[in-house]
Amino acid sequence: MSKRKPHPPSPPPADRPCPCGHGTYGRCCGRLHAGLATAATAEELMRSRYSAFAVGDAAYLLRSWHPDTRPDDVELDPETEWVRLDVVGTSEGTPFHKEGTVEFRALYREHGRDHELREHSRFRRHEGAWVYLDALGD
Repeated sequence: MSKRKPHPPSPPPADRPCPCGHGTYGRCCGRLHAGLATAATAEELMRSRYSAFAVGDAAYLLRSWHPDTRPDDVELDPETEWVRLDVVGTSEGTPFHKEGTVEFRALYREHGRDHELREHSRFRRHEGAWVYLDALGD
């Protein structure tokens, strides 16, 4: 018997709230996921990556990952429900920088239990676009 991977969840309608907490999906992260725009800042890219986890867009996660640190694939657990994103702080990462960091806290639910992910992420411009590089160690 073959094992099939579950289908990723569908993105929310464009007029629904964006998972990252900023505006509607169609005017926020949805346009980045669809390739209609690129992130202007490291924080905007981080928010769009959080939203990609929330809507199950593994292809966007790979596209927005620096080629030096990008894995071969990303497997998303359809049982994970991403609940809320809080940006704790940023450094550099503006349209005028080549690198930047974003510290965030993401709340998620798995198998009926609440969890928290904290990360201080590094972002870098690659071929003119912001991409995720890696997580800083504590």
